[in-house]
Amino acid sequence: MEITLGEIALKINGEVIGNANHPIKGVSQIQDAKAGTITFYSNPAYRKYLDSTNADAIIVEKKVYLKQKMGIVVKNSQFAMAITLKLFNPILKDKPTIHPKSSISDDANIGNHVTIGPGVCIEKGVKIGDGCKIGSNSYIGESSVIGKDCQLFANVSIYDHTVIGDNVIIHSGTTLGSDGFGFVTINGFHEKIPQTGNVVIESDVEIGSNCSIDRATIGSTIIGEMTKIDNLVHIAHNVKIGKGCLITAAFAVAGSTEIGDFCTFAGQVGIAPHLKIGKNSIVASKAGITKSLKGGETYAGFPARGITEHNRRQAHINEIAKLKKRLSKLSASELVK
Repeated sequence: MEITLGEIALKINGEVIGNANHPIKGVSQIQDAKAGTITFYSNPAYRKYLDSTNADAIIVEKKVYLKQKMGIVVKNSQFAMAITLKLFNPILKDKPTIHPKSSISDDANIGNHVTIGPGVCIEKGVKIGDGCKIGSNSYIGESSVIGKDCQLFANVSIYDHTVIGDNVIIHSGTTLGSDGFGFVTINGFHEKIPQTGNVVIESDVEIGSNCSIDRATIGSTIIGEMTKIDNLVHIAHNVKIGKGCLITAAFAVAGSTEIGDFCTFAGQVGIAPHLKIGKNSIVASKAGITKSLKGGETYAGFPARGITEHNRRQAHINEIAKLKKRLSKLSASELVK
């Protein structure tokens, strides 16, 4: 597959530097690029490769980075690269098929142009919208609803009464609607609290592999539209997550916490139950949130605080360590006297 530099520039709204008719055969990483390909530069850590890369062209945000090379100047090189990757890796639409080794209830309502793989089990009362793809060995529980153009990869488990919007992607090994961790201890016995609610996934959400989102005890656990969830994430019962959030790996949130719109959580963040996290919060890696946060700023540490306060406290700890060293030296010199 070949696309000219000018054709790529047109798709990514960029300015060609060099020969617009130059053919490009693919996309490479800047540090190990192959001749005939295009690459991109957005991270200063990769600046050292600008001169040595074998790529024919580079997508950049400033013309000066190209020096003598061909390329395309854009406003956002990372976004432009995402579009370029799609140009060279188009999603080919397969002919919709329902595998004979799938098990579909006669009471299920399956839309048009739906693909269902082998080993899939679809229970009674399920509704699946047009254009969906259900990967092999996936399970969709009773009375669940899946919107249009969703893709469930292999081995996804959807428990009863789960509601999923349009254009949702769920990767392998993920479970939606399993019981929340609800027990009450009476006289040394852990009595299970029935988990009678469901999970609601709004439109344009993507959920990574091996995630678990628990059903609500009463009501719904809700994931807001356009939220993107990485692999290995646990979301407990009755949690409500707003729209447009970004949640990375090993994140865990306890029950009944509410998270506002457009929050970002780095890896291994943990959140205690019954809290409110304000919109536009950014939480640094390994932070532990034990109290509600107003939002609109960056937080770090355990317990999580505004990052300025966190850094100030860390500086004080470092100063204490230095003072301790100095005191030890002074004490040693007094002993010598």
